[in-house]
Amino acid sequence: MRVHLGTDHAGLDFSKHLKGHLEAQGHEVVDHGPTSYDPVDDYPSFCINAAVGVINDQSAGLEALGVVFGGSGNGEQIAANEVRGVRAALIWNESTALLARQHNDANVCAIGARQHTLQEATQLIDLFLAEPFSQEERHARRIAQLAEYEATGTIAGHQVDRLTARA
Repeated sequence: MRVHLGTDHAGLDFSKHLKGHLEAQGHEVVDHGPTSYDPVDDYPSFCINAAVGVINDQSAGLEALGVVFGGSGNGEQIAANEVRGVRAALIWNESTALLARQHNDANVCAIGARQHTLQEATQLIDLFLAEPFSQEERHARRIAQLAEYEATGTIAGHQVDRLTARA
């Protein structure tokens, strides 16, 4: 599987460890940066590029997932979710790592590099990457509704309020 990584300065050391760990497991890793420590760098472009890489690969029929991380993982998740087709989930324990894949078919996980030990974070990411989507109809239906809303601003058969102003 190809795994796209994106972080900021808070996750730089972890990204080096994670890249080696994933490559040792046979994954092809694409590191979207950063490549050097800058305490005031900005995570959005790194995480967006990782998310775009996932969508481009999946659209080309390649098996790909993404991992974005920073101090908390929150901003990184938000950045990745700005990319059409991305379902980025913040993972912080085994259950959230597994359910992100099983129920939401998340294609990117976000994790707080400062919230876990190196071993804990690596284990959670391994769980996320190994877990398949359940294919259950109720979960597939909900994911399709999200994709429909993302594309059209509506969900057929459901009341969805219209967005009148963009923040």
